[in-house]
Parts: sequence; structure tokens; C-alpha cells
Amino acid sequence: MSSPAPALPDKPKRRGPLVAAVAAAVVVLIAVVAIVLATRGDDTTTTAAADGGSGETVKIGVADKSLDYWKTYVDLAQSQLGVTVELVNFSDYSLPNPALAQGEVDLNQFQHIQYLANYNVTAGDDIQPIGATAIYPLPLYSTTVDDPAALPQGAKVAIPNDAINEARGLLVLQSAGLLTLAGGGNAFSSVEDIESSKVEVTPIDASQTANALQSGSVAAAIVNVNYATSAGLPEDDVIAQDDPSQASAAPYVNIFAARKEDADDETYLELAQLFQDPAVQEVFTQAYPNAVVENPSATDLQADLAEVEDDARAASGK
Repeated sequence: MSSPAPALPDKPKRRGPLVAAVAAAVVVLIAVVAIVLATRGDDTTTTAAADGGSGETVKIGVADKSLDYWKTYVDLAQSQLGVTVELVNFSDYSLPNPALAQGEVDLNQFQHIQYLANYNVTAGDDIQPIGATAIYPLPLYSTTVDDPAALPQGAKVAIPNDAINEARGLLVLQSAGLLTLAGGGNAFSSVEDIESSKVEVTPIDASQTANALQSGSVAAAIVNVNYATSAGLPEDDVIAQDDPSQASAAPYVNIFAARKEDADDETYLELAQLFQDPAVQEVFTQAYPNAVVENPSATDLQADLAEVEDDARAASGK
């Protein structure tokens, strides 16, 4: 129940000179305040304009936000673009694309075109690349031998179990002379395509391959670069890898990805291009000297994606 309205005082019959003077002063004060506020405007808007950026926050899904180059990247996004970048970490490759599709993040940067093409086809999605980072070699690690030929007959070798990295891992093992694949293998091969093998191939989650190697449960493992870095695997333990500089490695260029409706967003495109800034590159290339940095246009990346998606549909019969 509302309280009764307070009784109003009797209306004064005559305004005294003191009251009139006070009222006039109040009017003047209000006018001065109005002028000041009009001159100052909104502090937030002014700051964003001075920074030359949008003043917005953008969430980017990544596989390892602790890597040093991300700190440089985040700092530059703020100082050069006026954008606050919030990195959202995902330890499982299967999660960042659904998170992007559902709007939990605005962009992601963890995958290559081959992986995205397979995801789009199988999930019925249309996520698009808007910028590139680099092509990383896919290494085979061992803590017990220095050469693939030294692996004993029947030795267990772990590879990532997601469709695309599994195929690429198998191709690395084939080039190392450890197995043969039907028809020579391709970007969509699986363990079912192994015709002969010296080793026992064990597909496991990509995030567990380094742990399997370090625990001794496998004699060798295909470990994606970000997981190898997180686990502290030394470069000396690499016994084989593919060549990222070859033309056949083009579909493995890692990318910034956005929802299709956001693929032309100016801020997102600027954030994708920011990876190429010399300050970011200096830190990145120190961490990954074997990576091949790429910088094709968003249009070219999207055309490449469309071609690989056609291959993925043909391989899956969709």
C-alpha cells in the first residue's frame, strides 16, 4: 500500500526579496552546470574517441592464453584499437566452435582451415576465417628414441582422435616409414585406412597426447604445437614432422574465425590483422621458429575454406 501524499504548505502570498535572490542564483547555477556538462560530454565516449578505437570488449576463444605473444597482442589491442580483448581458454578442440556459434565468444583462434571445413560440414555450420596466423609443423615426439626407425615393432604411438588431426598425424607416421595408408592417404584418412603398420596406433584426445608420452604409456606421440608447448616438450624430442612450407600444407594455416554474419565486422578484421604486428611477431617467432607465418586476405581464406569444404562433403558423402 502506498503512503498518503504529504500535505503541501500553504502557497505564500508574496515572495520576499531574499527568496527571489536565492531563486535567481539557483537558476544561474543550473545554467552553468548545464553548459559544463554539454561541453564535457560523456567521459566514456570521449576516452574511446581519444584512443581511436571502439571502446568495446571482444571475447576470443583460444587453446592456450598463457602463451607470451597473447599478452603482447592484448596490450596492443587496447593501445592501438581501443579494444579490450578477453581471452577465453578452451582445453578441448571440440568446444571453441560451438562456443562461437552460440555467441559465448566473438571470435576464436585455435584451428586451421582443414579443421574448420570438417566442422562446418559435419555440424551444418558456416563459421568463416577472417585472418591467418601461421602454419605449424605437426611433430612426432619420443622421449626414448631419436629416430622413428628405432621404435620397436608394436610400439604404441598416440595420435589426436579428432578427424582432421588424426588424418594429418597418420600422414606424418606414413612419411616416417611407420605405416602405409590405403591409396597413399589423404586429409580425411582414418585408422581404418591403415594397410600395414610397424607400430600400434592409438587415437586419443589431442589434449592428452603429451601426457601419454610423458607418463610412458606410449613410446611416441603426435602432439599439436600448443599442447607440446604447454607440456614443455623439448624440441630435441621431435623425431619426425611434416613440412609447413610445402604447398600441400596450405589448408593447415591457422586462422581467426568469426560467425558468418560477423565476417565483415571492421573491429574483428582489425583484431585478426593485429596478429601480424611486428611486436606480436617478434614474440611469436621466438616461441615458434619453425612455424611459417601466413597473411592471406579474408577473401582468399574464405575461398580456400569453400574448396576444402567441398572435399569434406565428398569424403563424407554429404
